[in-house]
Amino acid sequence: MPKFFGNRGDAQQGNGPWHHRAHQHMRHSLKARLVAVFLLLALALTGAFMFGMQKAVSIGWRDAARPLVSDYVDHLAADIGTPPSIDRARGLVQKLPITVRIAGPQVNWESHPGRDLEAPHRHDRWATESGLLARATADGHRIEFGLNVQPWRDRPRMWGWITLAMLLVLTLLAYKYVRRLLRPLDDISAGAQRFGRGEFAQAIPVRRNDELGDLANDVNTMARSIHQMLDAKRALLLAISHELRSPLTRARLNAELLPETGEAAARREALLRDLQEMADLVTELLESERLGQGHAALQREPTDLGTLALEVASGRGVLVEVDDPLPQLQLDRVRMRLLLRNLIDNALRHGGEGERPVLRVARGERGVVLSIRDFGPGVDEAVLPQLAEPFYRPDAARERATGGVGLGLYLCKLIAQAHGATFTVRNANPGLEVAVSFPA
Repeated sequence: MPKFFGNRGDAQQGNGPWHHRAHQHMRHSLKARLVAVFLLLALALTGAFMFGMQKAVSIGWRDAARPLVSDYVDHLAADIGTPPSIDRARGLVQKLPITVRIAGPQVNWESHPGRDLEAPHRHDRWATESGLLARATADGHRIEFGLNVQPWRDRPRMWGWITLAMLLVLTLLAYKYVRRLLRPLDDISAGAQRFGRGEFAQAIPVRRNDELGDLANDVNTMARSIHQMLDAKRALLLAISHELRSPLTRARLNAELLPETGEAAARREALLRDLQEMADLVTELLESERLGQGHAALQREPTDLGTLALEVASGRGVLVEVDDPLPQLQLDRVRMRLLLRNLIDNALRHGGEGERPVLRVARGERGVVLSIRDFGPGVDEAVLPQLAEPFYRPDAARERATGGVGLGLYLCKLIAQAHGATFTVRNANPGLEVAVSFPA
């Protein structure tokens, strides 16, 4: 069974932990970073405002309130009396949000025993240092007052949840606004991907008259220029190819009229071989341009790829291995014959004098895999990604000697892509292996 070598990057790229995915999303998403900046800025502004207001309000109020608080505490201590009356203290606690603690030789009483109260006499240094909230009676008792915050304990918590909810709502609104603000970037990204695939019919929509709108206009202008250059190149290449066919046909007819024996026989064979090479080049140029314009020209029909490979490879000196049975594939027979011929010619051309190339058609994980391997010297790993590029030849002198012009593998890749197949090239050590994986 032949092995299919695809992109290992997808296999090595796992999902990873959630914090790693969040970090990657933050690094690659401008919208996420802007929302995070807005959220941090809102928290920082809120904290700075609350701290500043607290400091601003607290400065000076203690000195201003000291006489009033002292007078009020005197009245409360007088109401409790001497010796302190527990009933009067209890009545004050019921009427006012205060706590009372009495300690002395006769009375020891606490209004809220065992409860964690936010009492100023416990936590307020200003009150404890000045004795503002404590009074001593004539009979040796000490009365301490505090603030009972139990009735309001849940109110700050409620406002905390309200504040958090408002902050989340503001963050959501900010995210939606940023998403709308950066929507042209999504349009530009989608348009750039279309232009990269050669789809120039749909321009990038220009939604606003700001910097992003100007960028979309610039990218559209660049795409139009590239499209015009590609059309001009394609038209020139097609015109040249068509114009070459007529003189090549006449030259071949004239060459075939030369004597087949004697001194002219060798020249006749060489001339016919060169003319055939030029005719094949013109055919490959025309076919590559047709496939480069899109895949609508394919004439698909149910095809047994194994049977087709046996027909094309018959008598070519190639070992053929075919799995049985194979699923029927929707293929363009004419283009597939061209692909098989080019792959076989390439393997025979560079396979050396050792073993014969091996052509395999086998079941793959997701369909059918067509592969051909020669046993030649192979190529450097650095040039493997460029082997299927048009007119690329790793060794120009060697290619000229063997007749290659650098279009065979490129045309095979175009035919594979037109059928939705994956085209890969690798060093088989020894030799080179080309694999085409067709989805079933």
